Amino acid sequence: MWKTVKLGEICKFEGGSQPPKKEFVYEPADGYVRFLQIRDFKSDKNITYIPTAKKNRLCSETDILIGRYGASVGQILSGLSGAYNVALMKTIPNEELISKGWLQAYLTSPLFQKPLMEVSSRSAQNGFSKDDIYDFDVPLPPLAEQQRIVAKLDAAFDEIDEAIHATKIKIQNYFKLEETNKSSFFSNLSSSLIELEKTSEIINGYAFKSGDFQHSNGVPVIKITNVGIRDFVETNDVNLPKDFLAKHKQFAVKQGDIVFALTRTVINGGLKVAVVPKNYEGALLNQRVASVSANPKLMNSEFLYSYLSSSMVLDYVLSNVNTLMQPNLSITDLKKLPVPNIPIDKQLTYSQTLKETEIQFQNIRTIETKKLSELEKLKSSILAQELQSEAA
Repeated sequence: MWKTVKLGEICKFEGGSQPPKKEFVYEPADGYVRFLQIRDFKSDKNITYIPTAKKNRLCSETDILIGRYGASVGQILSGLSGAYNVALMKTIPNEELISKGWLQAYLTSPLFQKPLMEVSSRSAQNGFSKDDIYDFDVPLPPLAEQQRIVAKLDAAFDEIDEAIHATKIKIQNYFKLEETNKSSFFSNLSSSLIELEKTSEIINGYAFKSGDFQHSNGVPVIKITNVGIRDFVETNDVNLPKDFLAKHKQFAVKQGDIVFALTRTVINGGLKVAVVPKNYEGALLNQRVASVSANPKLMNSEFLYSYLSSSMVLDYVLSNVNTLMQPNLSITDLKKLPVPNIPIDKQLTYSQTLKETEIQFQNIRTIETKKLSELEKLKSSILAQELQSEAA
């Protein structure tokens, strides 16, 4: 019969550090280490480095890091070394009692993930602290039994992981195929181009003071973090005072406007451009974010968004930024961006064609994403079964 112990009795936890951004560099250098952040859960591109210093918490390739906030809560990062930021927590097991393999199996299982999500959802920041997880129950067989079960799990997961990897590659390939189709479509329209500012109103965001922001009952604000790769990230934790809408009405946006991140415009090989959703009607633009509002007599908004999210615009942006440094786009370069100059009726026809093609690709990706979810659920089920099989 196995014992059940508290997580805090067999592990210690260390939060990360947050060095000033002026210390960041984007190429390896002597005296610098990789700085691990939430985005490293998804990609190994756009790596950041910081100086090696005692004030920065370090981890090795054998350490296990847990995401603490937002969508990263409960995600596990291992196999990387360097410093890590405050959004990650390092687990330090007592290896006389629990192996790192057993700990990682537990942390990725429903035994840990389910209560963690419940605890995190009660936090205003949708996150957790060391104290929140100290009393979590951990089934603990003898070390030899832990190692035997971990080896069994590794063997069982090899085939599943291979299928997960193949499915992820397939989804990525469909994205690439859709992008290739879109690029080919727009390349046929490149014979006649016009500067973006001649077809649309372009607004550069305002540098609101940090003390202006409040957490509720105010005017929504659009910051760099709201603009993802063809994805608007809605948050409800940062607002501006209500009277700011009248004071700064020239920085207000409408539903359907297109927003660009002017700082770190390109991440993970994609362009940070999105459409303002209904909940952000009348929101105010923060600094380093620009909005594009198409003149309906000259430019169809859906057609323009399809073009602005294409690889042709990505190439334009990359040609106007220093990719060795932080990739920033100037408002002037955005205004001068060449866009197709074709009659509005043709734009409407082309937009419909693009939408139909996009729906076809989306349906295929939905099927593959469902397969991916089922494979992940299978792993989770096997983990739960093995970790509870002989628990007290």
